[in-house]
Amino acid sequence: TKKATLAVAERWGPTYLRFGREKSPIVTTEETPFEIGKAQTFRAGEDVAIIACGILVYNALIAAAQLAKEDGIGCCVLNNHTVKPMDDAAVLEAAKRCGTVVTVEEHQQAGGMGSRVAELLAQEHPVPIEFIGVDDAFGQSGEPNELIEYYGMGTKSIVEAVRLAHKRKRKR
Repeated sequence: TKKATLAVAERWGPTYLRFGREKSPIVTTEETPFEIGKAQTFRAGEDVAIIACGILVYNALIAAAQLAKEDGIGCCVLNNHTVKPMDDAAVLEAAKRCGTVVTVEEHQQAGGMGSRVAELLAQEHPVPIEFIGVDDAFGQSGEPNELIEYYGMGTKSIVEAVRLAHKRKRKR
């Protein structure tokens, strides 16, 4: 949050920052670099690329660890913290290396990060893709963790999406 705010303060033009209200697990350190438009690989893997942003990066990391342990699926987890400008090169490299992608965001699936990733891949390197996010629904009030589960954005949903994407990859 601090690094993003400082980076935006140095940038000219309209900028939008989105933060969760509740405390979330910390997945970076003071030494973790932050640059607008530059994604970071938080976990290496060759089977499925999980491209995540925001508070759900933590869920993506937990899901990746679970998949490695239970299924032997090696997931690359890309922290795509900047949706616009997006790090097209990092997304393309992950898709090419892994051959399939799962996007993970706490946002509407349509018109969000997943849509932008899908547009890029459709134009440059089509691969099977699954989406984790709100599926065309209005938000409700509730406890944040309960809402994450309700809208299918929890670790269990990410694991299921990765397994589906991995199966689709094999059929190609």
